[in-house]
Amino acid sequence: MTDHAVAAPPAGRSLTSYIYDPKFRGLFFQALTLVITIFVGWWIFDNTTENLARSNTASGYDFLKGRAGFDIGQSLIPYSSDSTYGRAIFVGFLNTLLVAAVGIVTATIIGFLIGVGRLSRNWLIAKLCTIYVEVFRNIPVLLVIFFFYKGVLGALPQVRDSLELPFSMFLNNRGLAFPRPIWGDSAILIPIAFVVAVIAALVIARWAKARQAATGQPFHTVWTAIGLIVGLPLLAFLLGGMPLTFDYPVAGRFNLTGGSVIAPEFVALYLALAFYTASFIAEIFRAGIKGVPKGQTEAASALGLQPSATTRLVVMPQAMRIIIPPLTSQYLNLTKNSSLGIAIGFPELVATGGTTMNQTGQAIEVVSIWLAVYLSISIVTSIFMNWFNAKMALVER
Repeated sequence: MTDHAVAAPPAGRSLTSYIYDPKFRGLFFQALTLVITIFVGWWIFDNTTENLARSNTASGYDFLKGRAGFDIGQSLIPYSSDSTYGRAIFVGFLNTLLVAAVGIVTATIIGFLIGVGRLSRNWLIAKLCTIYVEVFRNIPVLLVIFFFYKGVLGALPQVRDSLELPFSMFLNNRGLAFPRPIWGDSAILIPIAFVVAVIAALVIARWAKARQAATGQPFHTVWTAIGLIVGLPLLAFLLGGMPLTFDYPVAGRFNLTGGSVIAPEFVALYLALAFYTASFIAEIFRAGIKGVPKGQTEAASALGLQPSATTRLVVMPQAMRIIIPPLTSQYLNLTKNSSLGIAIGFPELVATGGTTMNQTGQAIEVVSIWLAVYLSISIVTSIFMNWFNAKMALVER
């Protein structure tokens, strides 16, 4: 019998085997990235601490309790120059939320109409919508803001030559003056009635959906919801003795007194963001509608559905699953683009924070507030839109 030699196992792995091992390389580069990140973070912290000590600048957020000493043209809450820096930044935050909220609603409506218009069989409507999209999409948003601020609102007359509009309103280059509502004590019933109406509308909508799935019988959910949301607050208003009066603006020789004023800076920023973002939203709606197979529309027509019912019940529910994800990005872009209001003097978060930073020298703290606020707004918006996307997803049987 011939003895066969048995090869001895290698004593250890060579360096080459480690280099070509994907698992080892992955761990190595992750560890290297972590070390570099820690080093860069330490260097930034050490450099910042040294510079603050050299300039005798105290760090911390105690400056937010100090007196601001500057006025803000538009505020949703009571504010004066004697208020604190923290309140000034909070006023800017509320103004940012206001212009973002109304801008998102307006941009969505305009974008939907323009997107549907681009699919119209009417040649003129389709071309006008195409021109709108191509023009606004290819112009920097800052130029659109300047156009509305200088080109449109800047052409309005002086205060003494104000345009008198219906319902005691006046329009001039300082904004739109309108009667300021003054609510009575019993007006608290109105928002309570509104909340109750919204809850009732949601409950009825859920019941109607379950009923239609079980029996096939539709229910007029939309008109019922409108009746509840409008009717209940109106009923509360009447039962509360109509607790509403108005402070009307009065035209003087050189100025307007009384009432409330919508500043031209807000209008310019709001219109610019809405019209600019609507051009992108229009393409999102158009792509979503085009993404629905043509056979779905043909099948709906074969079942005898009207074109409006086909769009509402067949096309849009399927298109929404394509529309919502990119729509979220446009909502976030509009919110972040509101920081450009500083270019025309609109007191949003960056503007009020910038004034605070110039007066206190607390650059790091103010910038950290900006980062935290915009990050929080983006996260909350994304969470809501992801929830809405999950609710609109098609459920297979």
